[in-house]
Amino acid sequence: QTCQSHSRRGVVRGVHFTSTPPGMAKHVYCGRGRALDFVVDLRVSSPTFGRWDTVQLDGERFRSTYLPVGVGHVFVALEDDTTMVYLMSGPYVAEHELAVSPLDPALGLPVTLDDIAPVLSERDVAAPTLAQALEAGILPEYEECLALEAAL
Repeated sequence: QTCQSHSRRGVVRGVHFTSTPPGMAKHVYCGRGRALDFVVDLRVSSPTFGRWDTVQLDGERFRSTYLPVGVGHVFVALEDDTTMVYLMSGPYVAEHELAVSPLDPALGLPVTLDDIAPVLSERDVAAPTLAQALEAGILPEYEECLALEAAL
């Protein structure tokens, strides 16, 4: 399935992930504008659990990001009219979509721009911290994610 989102400068979307199972892999690129894109390892027992990496995506350099099963995604729009495109390994099913707070101090994601407060959806404002998600048992397990990824 392919989806897209359209955001103004300062909008933060994520940290989104899909419950496992079924799990979902995603390929993300920025078709217009600029975004700081983050990959966050949410897979319990992963050697890189809780760590993240980032890359700037824009409509000029044609970079993209691949997110394997169990890895969370978040971005902050750096310009108005930023369009992000998602190629997903399965259909979007709302009840399988989960989130962790992008403002969780334990993650330390630099999603706040210097001159503007982050703009978050109600879903992302209400999202649990990484510790709360771990305690609630909603985070994916590393080995299960690897098995689901191999089956794609």
